[in-house]
Amino acid sequence: MDEHDFLAERFEAHRDHLRAVAYRMLGSLTEADDAVQEAWLRLARSDTGQLANLSGWLTTVVSRVCLDMLRSRKSRREEPLDTHVPDPIVASADPDPEEEAVLADSVGLALLVVLETLTPAERLAFVLHDMFGVPFDEIAPIVGRSPATATQLASRARRRVRGAALPDAGLPAQREVIDAFLTAAHAGDFEALVAVLDPDVVLRVDFGGAGPSGLMRGAAVVAKQALLFSEGAPFVRPVVINGAAGLVAMPGGRPVTVFSPTVRGGKIVEINILADPERIAQLDLSGLE
Repeated sequence: MDEHDFLAERFEAHRDHLRAVAYRMLGSLTEADDAVQEAWLRLARSDTGQLANLSGWLTTVVSRVCLDMLRSRKSRREEPLDTHVPDPIVASADPDPEEEAVLADSVGLALLVVLETLTPAERLAFVLHDMFGVPFDEIAPIVGRSPATATQLASRARRRVRGAALPDAGLPAQREVIDAFLTAAHAGDFEALVAVLDPDVVLRVDFGGAGPSGLMRGAAVVAKQALLFSEGAPFVRPVVINGAAGLVAMPGGRPVTVFSPTVRGGKIVEINILADPERIAQLDLSGLE
């Protein structure tokens, strides 16, 4: 094995970790892959003989790349944050061992939505420290701040993230509530829909450039919206989305919408819907077809 192949083998051993870091930083699977690829290119151009901690070096490189991406995204003033749904990780309702391994390392979509509201530096500090245990004295040089300031960035992020909707434990319990929602929608039963929704439920719909994205609040408002799309209820398929129960709408057997509700206390407290045809086409949903 030559030196390049040996280096590639060492890099591959870290790929899953690096992709997990980048996905939490960016909320985009394609951008996460781009960040990991950039880390490989920089590694291939570097003198690796002096690298005592390859994992730490690669994590730092990926973090810097992600930080640049986040800052560029902010400067371009992309889509309003309250109507953007991060890329979901979708698996079948009965995931195989490989899918289970991916889902076990995933993070809830509702949490990713909250991370989208943080500044790039806050997001990086929180993700690296709270999710991956990176010390603040290693985070500080990445964001160009002191360790004390990096600690403050993570603390501010933590206060925001504390309000993220966490789902009830157990897929069967989540599925029961979602099935009740589907049954009520299919039957056009407004009262039954309201009964399964939290009074302050939030509905976030991301159509990308294919239609009007938006944010709605309140059980009555969300129930009325659900009734408008009740004809699609027979075409949904149960899946697991970022470790929680969810649905994919597949009229004609083709995925068109990813429906990610968050069930807490036996009620649906948040619904994130990705209906952007461009991004749906980029997701790995081949196992559902």
